[in-house]
Amino acid sequence: SRSAEAIDAFRRAIELQPGMADAHAGLGHALRDLDRKTEALAVFRHALELDPDNVMARWSMTMAQLPVVYGYGEDPGVFRRQFAADLVELERWFTPRRMAKGAVGVGTDQPFELAYQEENNRELLARYGALCSRLMAHWREEEKVPAPAIRSGLRQPLRVGVVSAHLRSHSVWSAITKGWFESLDPERFAFHAFHIASEADAQTAWARARSAHFDRGPKELRHWVNAIQAQQPDVLIYPEVGMDPMTVRLASQRLAPVQVATWGHPETTGLPTIDYYLSGEGLEPQDARANYTEELVLLPRLGCHFGPVDLAPSYPDPTQAGIDPAVPLFVCPGVPFKYAPQFDWVFPEIARRLGKCRFIFFSHATHTLSERLARRLQAVFEAHKLDYNRHVAFIPWQKPAGFLGWLRRADVYLDTIGFSGFNTALYAVESSLPIVAREGRFLRGRLGSGILKRLGLAELVAPTEQGYVDLAVKLARDSEYRQSVARRMDSARDRLYHDTGAMRAMEDFLSRVAADVG
Repeated sequence: SRSAEAIDAFRRAIELQPGMADAHAGLGHALRDLDRKTEALAVFRHALELDPDNVMARWSMTMAQLPVVYGYGEDPGVFRRQFAADLVELERWFTPRRMAKGAVGVGTDQPFELAYQEENNRELLARYGALCSRLMAHWREEEKVPAPAIRSGLRQPLRVGVVSAHLRSHSVWSAITKGWFESLDPERFAFHAFHIASEADAQTAWARARSAHFDRGPKELRHWVNAIQAQQPDVLIYPEVGMDPMTVRLASQRLAPVQVATWGHPETTGLPTIDYYLSGEGLEPQDARANYTEELVLLPRLGCHFGPVDLAPSYPDPTQAGIDPAVPLFVCPGVPFKYAPQFDWVFPEIARRLGKCRFIFFSHATHTLSERLARRLQAVFEAHKLDYNRHVAFIPWQKPAGFLGWLRRADVYLDTIGFSGFNTALYAVESSLPIVAREGRFLRGRLGSGILKRLGLAELVAPTEQGYVDLAVKLARDSEYRQSVARRMDSARDRLYHDTGAMRAMEDFLSRVAADVG
């Protein structure tokens, strides 16, 4: 893997120059990518012994308090408390002298793993976001970056800036961003797009063709700041904040009079520089506003505009993977870090009640993550006195056509509890595959259930984990019920697609917030 290659390269560099703190920091990053948390922390500490002012090492030492995938018996709350305490220490570490280099840490490593704990992260992310914005404000002063211009009166068309590393074939693009380019009135809204990544494909070209201005990376931070401010966007939208380093550095600054984030990473940004958070009425709990530092804006229904999956499936032969297709097959679609350990018991409980069944997981490109999840699940099955190898299979990661094929061969789709799937759930709907979801406490745990409710299938949304188990068992046992659910999915799925009403509401929102500033 690339991370393993990076580890070898950094270790060779350290052999040549043992005192190079940056090489140790780089090694720590590569170890963290493989979720070798204990080793990574030790390396970051050693980098700080060599260079007590090394921002990258100190910043990442805080973020590395959070494992990517938990081991058997590990309590997520312990790591959460460690992260919270170390975040306070990180704030104190940035003395006025160290602030000068602080911006290089922002976004380098992020508390991405917090989202996979089903807890309210607003307070922690507000603290993190305030530090990011403070460091970027200091950078702007040092760089003498001017404040964005505020105009009087509204322009036609309104300039809508979109900053993303994912203006390409990607889950954020297909679920959220593409619909804006496709559906917002071009006479009223002109897109000024900033594709800050180097990867590009046919969807990138498609976005470019629909933009009044299109800029593509990679570029250095100051270049992006200049490029964005030169276009003078009235409203600047970040489809996600939290998945890409440059996005965090830019979103931590004030580059437009109005700045908006949405749920490409379905969690509050915590940044005082983001004014609004766009979500959907059908995706949020009643008390959702308490989960955000931004002002929450609820668009109708799912709040987004997308079309059906236009792809032919590639059908697998389960027997080649050692899977008996005659037993109930459950597709478990999530990446390893979506599986929180407190919910592991649902799998052996389903297996215990059914006797014969198979859970199909997909191996992550970083194999160590899947291996850690597999070891944890094996321990849970053994604790329940069940044969893990009879019930669980990890198969290679699939391209979309292959994933669709597995969905067409399966009996039930098990949505991940606490951090749901959206695009994967849509693939299940396209495959007429019954979905079992557990209602999440936060947006990130309600994506699958939001889709089911929009389809009129709220009965597939369990209020508890026990209800989730009961529903999975019922669907596996009752073929007539499965078929009736499949027929109802078939007849209702068009409700999901091409929601122009949500886009008209987004247009109203953009016009209103731009007018408030003007």
